[in-house]
Amino acid sequence: MCALANMSRVALAPAAAIIAAGQPRCCAALDAGAARPVNTPMTDKPVTYISIGEGDRQRRIATLQHTPDASAHPRPAPYDSTPAPGLVWLPGFKSEMTSTKATALQAYADANGLVLTRFDYSGHGQSDGAFEDGTISAWLEETLAVLAQRTTGPQILVGSSMGGWLALLALRHALATGSTTGQVANIRALVLIAPAWDMTQTLMWDAFPAAVKAQVEREGRFERPSAYDDGPYVITRTLIEDGAKHLIADAPFDPGCPVLILHGLIDPDVPWEHSMELESLLEGDRVRIAMVPDGEHRLSRDEDLAQLFSLIEDATRESADNA
Repeated sequence: MCALANMSRVALAPAAAIIAAGQPRCCAALDAGAARPVNTPMTDKPVTYISIGEGDRQRRIATLQHTPDASAHPRPAPYDSTPAPGLVWLPGFKSEMTSTKATALQAYADANGLVLTRFDYSGHGQSDGAFEDGTISAWLEETLAVLAQRTTGPQILVGSSMGGWLALLALRHALATGSTTGQVANIRALVLIAPAWDMTQTLMWDAFPAAVKAQVEREGRFERPSAYDDGPYVITRTLIEDGAKHLIADAPFDPGCPVLILHGLIDPDVPWEHSMELESLLEGDRVRIAMVPDGEHRLSRDEDLAQLFSLIEDATRESADNA
C-alpha cells in the first residue's frame, strides 16, 4: 500500500457547471486536454466466470473485462503513467454489473484506455445462487477472488452503496493480512458512491421498528419494499447476523490510500451524514467527501457521472504522486 498525502473534505462545483449544454449524454470533457469524454460507442463484451467455494458453497461468479488497445488509442493524462491503474466496479445491494453507472463507467474506461473489471455477486445478475442466500461474507469472498484472479497491477475500487462497504472491507482485509504479493495488495485508492458501510446494522436492523425485528427473528426474513425494483428486497436474519462480523465501526482503520466519496444531500436511502461518520472513523485524514446538493441515492445523471469521473481522475493523480 502506498503512503498518501492527507486529504480534506471539499465540495465539488455545482453540477450545472460540469456538463456543458449540448454535449452528448455522459460526454462532457472534465478537463480540456486531459481525460477523454465518454463519446465512444459501447461494444458487447463476453461474460466469463470464475468458480468460488467448495461443495454446497461452490458458485460461479460472472465477470466482464475489456482491455483496450493502448497502441491504437494512447491514454491521456492522468492515465498516461505506466502502469495505468485498472478500475474495479463493485455494485450495490441487488444491483448488477450492467447498471446505468457501470455501463457509463465502462464507456469512460474505454475512451481513456483503461481496463475495467465488473462482476455480479452471487444471487445477482448472471452469477449463480439465490439472492436470499447472500451474505456479506460471501460477497466479500467473491470480491477478493475477482481481485486476485481477474486483475493485475494497481487498481482503483469504485464501489456504489453496498459496494462501497465491500470496497472498504477488501482494503481492510488487505491491510490486515499484510500481504505484499497477490492482486489484493494492489489497491491504490477507493472511490465510493453513497457508501452503505455497516448497512445491515445501522441502515437496516437499527432502523427497523420492533414489529419488523420480531418478524425477522420469528420467520428469518422480512420483505422490504423497494423504490428501485418491482418486487421487495428480502432481508434475512442470516444477512443481518453475518453483517455484524464485518462492521467498520467495530474496527476503524487507516486506509493508507485516498478514499474519495460522492454523496447526494437528498439521498433517502443512505443519509449524507453516514459518509461524514465514516470520515471520522477512518484514520489518517485521507477521506474527501464531495456532496451533491440535489443528488439522490443513485447519482446516475450526467452531472453526477461527470463528478464521479473527476474523482477517479483525482484518485489516479494522488495515488501516482504517492506511490
